[in-house]
Amino acid sequence: MSGLQFPDDFLWGVATASYQVEGATTEDGRGVSIWDTFSHTPGKTLHGQTGDVACDQYHRYEEDVALMRDLGLGAYRFSIAWPRIFPQGKGQRNPAGFDYYHRLIDKLLAAGIQPMVTLYHWDLPQALQDEGGWPARQTAEYFADYAAECFGELGDKVKFWITLNEPACAAYLGYETGLHAPGIQDMPQAYRAVHHLNLAHGLAVQAYRDTGQNGEIGIAPNPSAVRPATRREEDVLAADRARDKWARMFLGPIFSKGYPQRHLDAYPDCPLPIEDGDMEIIARKIDFLGLNMYTEEAAGHDESHPEKYKILPNYHPKTEMDWSITPLGIYRLLKWIDKQYDHPTIYVTENGCAMADTLSPDGRCHDADRIDFLKNYLRSCAEAITDGVDLRGYTLWSFIDNFEWSLGYSKRFGIVYCDYVNQRRVPKDSFYYYRDVIAGNERFD
Repeated sequence: MSGLQFPDDFLWGVATASYQVEGATTEDGRGVSIWDTFSHTPGKTLHGQTGDVACDQYHRYEEDVALMRDLGLGAYRFSIAWPRIFPQGKGQRNPAGFDYYHRLIDKLLAAGIQPMVTLYHWDLPQALQDEGGWPARQTAEYFADYAAECFGELGDKVKFWITLNEPACAAYLGYETGLHAPGIQDMPQAYRAVHHLNLAHGLAVQAYRDTGQNGEIGIAPNPSAVRPATRREEDVLAADRARDKWARMFLGPIFSKGYPQRHLDAYPDCPLPIEDGDMEIIARKIDFLGLNMYTEEAAGHDESHPEKYKILPNYHPKTEMDWSITPLGIYRLLKWIDKQYDHPTIYVTENGCAMADTLSPDGRCHDADRIDFLKNYLRSCAEAITDGVDLRGYTLWSFIDNFEWSLGYSKRFGIVYCDYVNQRRVPKDSFYYYRDVIAGNERFD
């Protein structure tokens, strides 16, 4: 047998996010989120598509959990929709929202599947955006209150908590480029959002510690995976600088290393609204680091860029997202994090690919390219464990095809095919491959 094997207690899971799969956006007292507003604004999403129905998991969670049980899963990573709990983001809470998550979690536990709960996967209540959103400090405080309510209500059942999913996307895509909700293009606002998202994370960790509960809490960023295009010193430095905005601006404060000053110096018009005590709050100890990783890029020196780097072309094949398939990249990123941040416990909280999936005449979905992708990325994960990285689990993105944000329903990431006409679920070939991985029937040599 190969030496590249996963430990017997390795946690295998799948992942989704509330707005991408739940649907039922106007049912049972749920409030309006920024993604409801954004997706209903003409021109913001492909074909004007929305998450109003999505995969209808709100009504079909029992069917989905049954499929997860067939997979042999150890964990299901999903997110709570903040506006289901607090329709206005604060104040009066909505009991029906918690009722849904109780039903889902109870069904998971009965199937032997651990709930891995993300508190924020981008669906900020619109009422809080109207008060300033993430560029406003009070949003971090409201998030801590919401998190505390979730811990108090669900903490006896949930042992894995994730504060924020990809805060870099929430800040930069939401407030700098405007590609995501709330669709604002204002760089100083984006950097205020960065700090307040980090603060929200720290306040939520503090709130969890205050409960005395015995679960684990972490965060799931998507730090940039970058390699130097050549061995030249300027390209090596360029690749290192390319990690600042998407990696060190979040990992630095979380691991008590602060913000990367050279990055802040490159954008003097974007000061961070740091107040006394903030950095200590953000650096409250986490139990694990979630890692969302899909692709790695090559960087070279560019004197004209404020940070002196540029992303260069490469030879790798692409997914439907036009992301390069770079399995060695996840190994390199895991090793970089392990070295930079003193050997943290890590869970890969997202990894997967969008492919041009269709149903064949036999009624199946034969997604051989996804299976190949998973084999190669999982091999790199196994190599990282062999080489000393404390990697404890892997949650594949995603369980089912779903609403891919501004790209609507045009990209399919799932190992379960969703027929959006009738909500029929069809396990893809990759579903059965992943079942074999979880059962220990695959080799990675």
